[in-house]
Amino acid sequence: MSQALHPMLNIAIKAARAAGAIINRASLDVERLTVSAKSHNDFVTDVDRAAEEVIIDTILEAYPGHGILAEESGRSRGAKDSDFVWIIDPLDGTTNFIHGFPVYAVSIALAFRGQVQQAVVYDPSRNDLFYASKGKGAYMNDRRIRVSKRTRMLEALVGTGFPFRKGDNFQRYLKMFEDVMVQVAGVRRPGAASLDLCYVAAGFYDAFFETGLSPWDVAAGSLMITEAGGLVGNFTGEPDFLYQREILAGTPRIYGQMVKTLAPYTRVIEDAAQAAAEAAESAEADAAVQALAAAEEAAKAEEAKPKRTRITAAAKRNEAPF
Repeated sequence: MSQALHPMLNIAIKAARAAGAIINRASLDVERLTVSAKSHNDFVTDVDRAAEEVIIDTILEAYPGHGILAEESGRSRGAKDSDFVWIIDPLDGTTNFIHGFPVYAVSIALAFRGQVQQAVVYDPSRNDLFYASKGKGAYMNDRRIRVSKRTRMLEALVGTGFPFRKGDNFQRYLKMFEDVMVQVAGVRRPGAASLDLCYVAAGFYDAFFETGLSPWDVAAGSLMITEAGGLVGNFTGEPDFLYQREILAGTPRIYGQMVKTLAPYTRVIEDAAQAAAEAAESAEADAAVQALAAAEEAAKAEEAKPKRTRITAAAKRNEAPF
């Protein structure tokens, strides 16, 4: 490295390379791997677990008081109340890996009070190392990287990820994909979101969007984007994306145009609108119940009143004595 790196970033790089060595050894004979499914189309291997273990061991050896949020082990290791939390995906692109398709990466980010400060994404099959420190720029293999200068959607190359888990709304995604596809030069789907975000940061893509992602998929890549001069957020353009399960990243000009296309598909607005609709529906139901109760009470009160009988003149004559 030509420039002095933050000590915590150095630890992240050390951990990523150690995990990459495990992954590269296993890639020589993927047929021998033990593969299990966490859910439909969501796989985990013994390599994921071994890579995650060496990452966490390396980090906690240097910073035993830090917290851990890892894909496979969650928060089971590390401090539970630290302001520092390492967000780890030991093997992003496991499905690619077990098929021998060489697009996968190690992703490690360090967040301080919820803000990502350090980030490393390591592609072991190509030995490409992406890293960034907040306020210090983003780098690929010791070379400063920047987002592309493209401004027109018709010239943009956009990355994405397809829905693949049970319960994902594939029809919704197809409509969104079609809306994007007709506006751009091309759409690509390699299958590792952490690398996709780094490719935006390096100018290989002009934008990237995906739904259904977890914090460990996007935390490191998001810092690469901002440190490379790009923008990252949810589909409405707001910076609240880490736990929203939707992400959009791109060059500033392309990002703005993509927001206009993707905003109708945001789950953030949909969830808020659904909650509002449910609240309104509940309020209407309560009002209806109250109105019905009031009507019933009025009817009971009416029935309780003494009844007045109208006596006609003819009736009075009939009642008169002879």
